[in-house]
Amino acid sequence: MNGIVNRLLTAVVVICVLSACAATPSSTGQIAYQSRATTRSDSGVRVSAAVLSDEESAAVFGVPLAKQSIQPVWIEVQNDDTRSYFLMSQGLDPNFFPASEVAEAFAQGASSGGKEELDARFRQLAFHNPVLPGEKTSGFVLTHLSEGAKLVQIDLIASRQARTFSILIVVPGFYADYYVSEIFRRPIYAPDKMIDYTDDDAFRTALEALPCCATNRDGSKNGDPLNLVIVGGLDDAFPALVRRGWSPTEQRWSGAIMKTVTSALSGERYVNAPVSDLYLFGRAQDLALQKARDTVHQRNHLRLWLSPMRYRGKSVWVGQISRDIGVRFTFHSPTFTTHKIDPDVDEARTALAEDMAYSQNLAKIGFVKGVGAALQSAPRENLTTDPYYTDGYRQLLIFDQHPSSLSEIDLFPSETNPASDDVPLGGRR
Repeated sequence: MNGIVNRLLTAVVVICVLSACAATPSSTGQIAYQSRATTRSDSGVRVSAAVLSDEESAAVFGVPLAKQSIQPVWIEVQNDDTRSYFLMSQGLDPNFFPASEVAEAFAQGASSGGKEELDARFRQLAFHNPVLPGEKTSGFVLTHLSEGAKLVQIDLIASRQARTFSILIVVPGFYADYYVSEIFRRPIYAPDKMIDYTDDDAFRTALEALPCCATNRDGSKNGDPLNLVIVGGLDDAFPALVRRGWSPTEQRWSGAIMKTVTSALSGERYVNAPVSDLYLFGRAQDLALQKARDTVHQRNHLRLWLSPMRYRGKSVWVGQISRDIGVRFTFHSPTFTTHKIDPDVDEARTALAEDMAYSQNLAKIGFVKGVGAALQSAPRENLTTDPYYTDGYRQLLIFDQHPSSLSEIDLFPSETNPASDDVPLGGRR
C-alpha cells in the first residue's frame, strides 16, 4: 500500500510551459479564503476547502497564476482518527499542476536567488502528505481554472480505508444566476409550509399533482414541460452534475449578453451562457445549469425550482430540461433571438439520466406522471413557439452523497412507469 501511495505522490503531470514575472507575495487574501471555507466531517476526519479568486491567488503566491489558467484550492485536513491519511491530488484534478513545476515555469528569467525563493515559496504552500493521527495539515493543490462553480473532491486514503468528500464551491468573482434568489443563503419557505414525504406513494402523488409546465411571468401561458424532479442538494445532486460537466449559467448582465451575442456570431463556446426566465411557484428558476457543446448554439440545459417538498429529509427540485440545437430569429424574445430546442424533449431527459448514472451519486431513478403526453403528430408549443412532443412523464432522480456504482442504482416504485428491468433508465432512442 505504501509503495502505491509513494508512486502516486511522486508522479509528475506533464503540463504546457508557463511563463510570467514574479511579484512580491502578500497575505492579504488569507483570512478571506479561510473564513469562507466549506467544511465537512466523517468519523473523526474533518476537511475544509476554499477556491481562491484571481486576486487572492496572486497575493498568496506572488505570481499571476490565473493568467496561466491555474487555480489554487486550499485544503485543510484535521485527522482525529488512528490512521495516517494521504490526500490524492488527482481527485481534485486528474491533471493538477505540481508546485515545483509551476514554480520553475514562473521563475524563468529570474536570478538564481529568485528561482530558489520562488521554488521554496511554492513548496511551502503546497499540501504535504501524510496527515498523521491527531494532527492538522493544510496547503494548496494547483488545479486548472474553473469559472462559475468548482467541484472539490477530496479523496483521503489510508491502509484499507478511504474517505471521500465532494464539495461544490462557487468560484469567487462569478455572478451566477442563482445569486438572484435566496436558495443558498436562507430558506425561502416557512417551516410550516414544508412537507417531508417518507411514503413513496404519497410522494409520487404530490409530484403528479404539480403543474404540467413552466409559464410566462404572469402565469397566463404555458411554456416548456416540467419533466424533471431532482432530490438532493449541495452534498450530492449538484456535485454530481458538476462532476459530469454541467456548468452554472451567468446572470443576464450587459457583459454576459454581449458575450452571448459575440459567441453566437462567431460560433464559439460559452459554457456559462445565460438562459431566459421561465416561471413556477410565482418566480423565475432558482438555478439553471447547462452542458455545452463546441458552440453556443448547442447545449443541453435545465432549469430548477426549489419546491416546498422534501423527500426523506432531502430537498426536492422541480425542473425543465431540453436540448438547444440552434439559434433563430423571433419576436417572442426581447433580444429578437432564441435557441431552438430539439422537439423530442424526452431525449434530453433520458440523456441526463444516463449522464447521472455515471456521476457516482445517483441512488434511485424513476418516472412519475404529470406532464401529459403530446404526440409527435400533434406537438405542443413553448413560449417561443418551438414545437415539442413527449410521452408525458417526469424523470425522478434521487441522489446520495455516498458513492454508488451502476449496479447499485435502484428504481423508484411507480404504478405506471416507462422504465423496465430491461431498460432501467426508461430511454427511447
